[in-house]
Order: sequence, then C-alpha cells, then structure tokens
Amino acid sequence: MKKLFGTDGVRGIINEELTAELAMKLGNAVSRYFLGKYSKLIIAKDTRGSGDLLESAVAAGAAAAGMDVELIGIVPTPTLAFITKETGTIGIMISASHNPAVYNGIKVLEKGMKIPDEAEVEIEGLIVEKPYHYSIYSDVGRVGYNPGLRDMYLQYVINKYKSRPFPDVEVIVDGANGAISTVIKEVYNALGINADFRYINPNGININDGCGSLHPQVIGEELKSGQIGVLFDGDADRCLFVLAGNQLVDGDKLMALNAHHMMKNGRLKNNTVVATIMSNLGFERFLQEKGIELLRTKVGDKYVLEKMLQTESALGGEQSGHIIFLDLNTTGDGLITSLETFSSLADLGITLEEFHQNFPAYPQILRNVPVSDKKKIMDCERLKEELENLKSDDLRIVLRPSGTEPYVRIMVEGEIEEVVNAVCERLVDLVEECTNE
Repeated sequence: MKKLFGTDGVRGIINEELTAELAMKLGNAVSRYFLGKYSKLIIAKDTRGSGDLLESAVAAGAAAAGMDVELIGIVPTPTLAFITKETGTIGIMISASHNPAVYNGIKVLEKGMKIPDEAEVEIEGLIVEKPYHYSIYSDVGRVGYNPGLRDMYLQYVINKYKSRPFPDVEVIVDGANGAISTVIKEVYNALGINADFRYINPNGININDGCGSLHPQVIGEELKSGQIGVLFDGDADRCLFVLAGNQLVDGDKLMALNAHHMMKNGRLKNNTVVATIMSNLGFERFLQEKGIELLRTKVGDKYVLEKMLQTESALGGEQSGHIIFLDLNTTGDGLITSLETFSSLADLGITLEEFHQNFPAYPQILRNVPVSDKKKIMDCERLKEELENLKSDDLRIVLRPSGTEPYVRIMVEGEIEEVVNAVCERLVDLVEECTNE
C-alpha cells in the first residue's frame, strides 16, 4: 500500500505535510531508483512560491545520489511530459494542480507518463529503508538551468496547428495565475487567435485563487453572446470552456465534440473513447449515436491513460477537463485541448453554443464532503447498506475518497432531477453522521 503517493503524486500543505526534507528524500529516492536507466532528471514547477524551495530540495537530493539535474523553471505539466518523452528521460513536476497555494505536490514522469503504482511503492520503500544515499564526490550529479527545453514544446505545438482553421470568435482566457501564463500568449499570438488574457499575473500565492477552471463563473458571468471563455487550472493539464450566462462546457462535452471531429478525420482509433465512472450518461448516449464506444475506468487520469494504451484509443479524459489526445501528447494538455476544440468547431462548421445546447446531459450532482478519516467513512456499515438499497437502473451513484484532499466525493446521476437531489442530500447526511459516530 502506498502512503506518500496519492492518485496524482505526493501532495500536501507546504511546510506541514510536504516539507523540504521530504522533497529531498523523494529526489534522492527517485534518483536511486532510476540511476543506471537514466542519467538526467528534469525538474519543472508551477507558479507557487513554495516551488522554489521544493525544486532546490528535490535537485539536491537527486544530485547527492548521483543524478544530473536540469531545471526548466515554470512550465505547464504537459510541457514537462512532452520534454521527457522527446528526450527519453525522467522528470519531476512540482505542482498541486487545481489546489490553492497552501498546497504543493511532487509527481514523477517517465518518458512523458506518470510512473506506475508499483514504482511509487518501491520509491517509498527506498525512503523507509534508507532515507538518503550519498554518492562519492566524483559521482555527485550536476545541477543546471536549461530554459531552452521549453521552446521545444512551443515549436511543436505551433507547428502542429499553424495550418489548422480556427473560428472567428472573441476569446477570453482565464489562466488561473498558473503555469499556462508562461506559454499561452506566445502560442495564441503565433496562431492568430485573438484573445483577452486574464489571470496570467502570478505572484506566488494567487494561483487558483478565485480564478481558473474551478471558478468558471468569474468569466462566465461577464461573457456576452458569441464570446467564449477558456479556463485552465494551475498546472494547465486541464481545460474547460464557458459560454455567456455561465454555461459550463465540461470535459465530457469537449471530449464528445472532439471525438466526433476525430472520427470524421480518421484519427479516432478503434472508434473508442476512454473516460471515468464520473462521466455523464448523456455523454455515453451521444457517442453511441455516432457509433463510438465509451470505455470507463476508475477516477484518475493515470488509469484513463492505462486503458487508452491497452485499447489503443486516441482520446480519453475526465469531466474535469483533463483530456488526453494521445496522438499529440502523453498526458492531459490544456493548451492542446483548447486548440483541438477551436479546430473542431471550425472544421465542423458549428458554434460551441449550438453544440452545448443540443448535448443530451443528464442531471448530475457532485458534492465534496469534508472528513477527517476517509477510511472510517468508506467502512461505515450504514452507508454501505444505503448504497446497496439505492441501486437502481434509473440512478448512477459513485461515492469515493479523494486521492488528494480530505474529502469524500459523492456523484449522483439520473433522469429525474428531484430524485438526484434527494438521493445526494441523503448520502451527504449519512457521510456526516458516519463522521460523527
């Protein structure tokens, strides 16, 4: 069982759960685990002020064990994923994604992909058995700064889309004061996308603070008819769209639109799309009408990617906007998601409003219930009994502990909104009662 690594690396409150000491141990253990297979570790970070100290600690730990380190500064997670794939090495991303600045995280990438659970378990084992290994003086790794690696990704994206059509629409970008701020203007300007850029002025503590993909209403409530809002999270591995009247176009809808376009252009391998158990039933029905099969996995983009590789699927993702175009990048890439969506709209000759209004979404409620002991809740007998009693062909219920935050997440979906609301409230009450027992 993993203790440090969650569903998206190691994450916690900075200087409480996630300290410089732990970061150094992780850097050292990752170096020991991969030495002999790779000679270089690339480290990137998002815009959190705590990224500097964690970057230094990880680099010191890795170099002490004998691994050379290259720092590329602030870039999106998908930028690092692309670079590690192209250079054939490992990387560490220092980010807590959509979480506020009080949190930070460390995730390990190998040739563009998150390392498997088995590798995370072995790395944790190295930390437990021997927190540090120090190489002899002549084998100590060197640490250098190589910002030019970022340009490799920028040129790749620009070259991929420079001949693609884009719709003539007004775009407002919400950069979440995160890592997208280091690449978005350069790419959009090069491709001729006219956009008004908001929240791309990070100061170390304003990442995801009342902005970005978790706060679509900030942009959504001021949009006028015909305008499109594009929303990123802190490390830009996800992207959502929003329309006038605060109409959210979530990951299910973006995947549906792009799946239709990819099938039309012969890019949708095996006519399959991979999504999680959280994706809306309306999304599944839309794909069925187009002759596309939906394959579901448990929650977590790494599990989506595993299923995509197993089934040779080209498109997969999550409702949150974490979407993988596997023929373009090995991880969710918010920038590529935005460009693919614009290209799909132009090529299909439709507006996003038209698509959104005709999409067959079923009523669905998501609730995050704060808890102090997630295991206690999942073991609660009364909760288990109620879930068994609620099983029905007319309802879809997912209740699971968050892998990164102190919450139990509840999703209820069905055809009748009043029933969905009532069932969700009942489950919230039960979780709270189990917490207080």
